[in-house]
Amino acid sequence: MISWLTDTVIGKFTMTFLISMLPVVELRLGLPYGIAIGLDYPLALLAAIAGNLLPAPFIILFIKNVLSFLRRSFPKLDGFVSSIEERAHLKSEMVTKYGQIGLCLLVAIPLPGTGAWTGSLVAALLGMQLKSAMPVIVLGVLIAAAIMTGVTFGVIHLF
Repeated sequence: MISWLTDTVIGKFTMTFLISMLPVVELRLGLPYGIAIGLDYPLALLAAIAGNLLPAPFIILFIKNVLSFLRRSFPKLDGFVSSIEERAHLKSEMVTKYGQIGLCLLVAIPLPGTGAWTGSLVAALLGMQLKSAMPVIVLGVLIAAAIMTGVTFGVIHLF
């Protein structure tokens, strides 16, 4: 039953999509994974970009309420919530200084601690509206996908 995830195009697409939705790894792992398991590049790219972007609007719209709920309902999680807010605050300096270009770069640079999740969190905590933050996050994800495409195919050609 589980073999459909690795043996079918739909399964490979789904796994690439789901991996790309995960915080921290996002499409930095999703795109190379999709290519490595034999998903055609256009489908791997589509799955990785879509999976990476899906959480972004929800983070922008709801993360403040979620963090507030966690802090209020589970006092033992206060340290965890504070650490998330502190990390986002540190990343927000580039966005505060450079505005939307800073947000785009924060999302586009495919390194740990950057990406659509972090960019969306920073946008939300800075009070950016969805309609102004999302186009910039989309552009950043597209740039990250282009970078990861180059890195992935560069590594493949080395071997």
